[in-house]
Amino acid sequence: MNDAKYDVIIVGSGVAGCFCALQLPNDCKVLLITKKKLEDCNSYLAQGGICVLKQQDDKDAFINDTLTAGHFYNDKEIVEIMVNESRDIIHELETYQVEFEKKDNEYLYTKEGAHSTSRILYYKDQTGKEITTKLIKAVTSKSNIEIKEETRLIDLICDNNQCYGIITSNSNTIQSYLGKHIVLATGGVGGLYPHSTNYRHMVGDGLALALKHNILLKDDNYVQFHPTSFYEESNDRRFLLSESLRGEGARLYNHKKERFIDELLPRDKVVKAIYQQMELEKQPYVFLSLKDITDVNIEERFPTIVAYLKQHGYDPLKEMIPVVPAQHYYMGGIKSDRYAKTSMMNLFAIGETACNGVHGKNRLASNSLLESLVFAKRAALYIKNNLTIPFYSKEIEISHTIYNELEFYKEQVIKIITKGE
Repeated sequence: MNDAKYDVIIVGSGVAGCFCALQLPNDCKVLLITKKKLEDCNSYLAQGGICVLKQQDDKDAFINDTLTAGHFYNDKEIVEIMVNESRDIIHELETYQVEFEKKDNEYLYTKEGAHSTSRILYYKDQTGKEITTKLIKAVTSKSNIEIKEETRLIDLICDNNQCYGIITSNSNTIQSYLGKHIVLATGGVGGLYPHSTNYRHMVGDGLALALKHNILLKDDNYVQFHPTSFYEESNDRRFLLSESLRGEGARLYNHKKERFIDELLPRDKVVKAIYQQMELEKQPYVFLSLKDITDVNIEERFPTIVAYLKQHGYDPLKEMIPVVPAQHYYMGGIKSDRYAKTSMMNLFAIGETACNGVHGKNRLASNSLLESLVFAKRAALYIKNNLTIPFYSKEIEISHTIYNELEFYKEQVIKIITKGE
């Protein structure tokens, strides 16, 4: 097999993968692969926003809010890195023409659950789409970045605890690629759950291969459920009703039309309260009222959500919406450090597939996009300083049972993510 060679191979086209690719030098030969189309990533679906340090006097509160939401199981040093570098990330996004809502040329901030102040930048109710679209546009314009869509990662090329490349499948064609550095940005595990806001193809591929090759994991059963997804009897992914709705004043009601929880508590507490109401009333959902939002124009602030609800027979300006918790985010993952390095040499993990300890036991709302971008950039900075290592020189053997092996390890992923439920 003739192995193509790259300085860096990135698996995944969400904000983490794209931003990492853009941080690499123009003379660095990069391969970026993605299982579906470039925009078919969870980053694209993010509605609420992205946290940022508004001003220095908010620093301690931002850090403490993140630690409190995470039950103080977070790595405080990693949290401090994320907070300290957040402003630079926002300014850099704007160099790629990413837009955030402003008034009189000043940022507008919103608030979500467990935040002590409004510190979340947003673009309508499609912040993830805005960021992802602009980063994809930048990536596709770079001559040093080769992109392969509809290409599935099926194994890593490893030897003596070092990663030298990947093996992929595209239209049943198996291909190996060698790289000096491999970056996994393969996303979360939502596709393994019957109720999830994630794309169905997000099934923990990176985690499965980490298990196969004895790469260390961290907090592997920490899975976050979002309190409010639109309730419908369907096998498709669940449509998210952003936490920003509750940040702007939306309220939760049971079937007796009674409020039963402070809507701005951390997500795990709100989810628990909803499940308790569902069990108490023997109902498969509770209600979210957008009619309680009074300070903003709902149709202007949340156009995507309003349009979706109307398409499905609900007028959020006149009636309450049935909602149910759904798997939303994977806080565990492949153990990584401040530069996204894993326990395997030359292998990095960023985004939702990684766990550097920033989220602890419960992710603070709108920290995910920020965390992905901060550590994608840090991974790229480390890689830029270590591009002189040699390519793998041994013959590569590809097992004919590789598909069955990957499915076996996905079964193991299901076991580890459900062991704490």
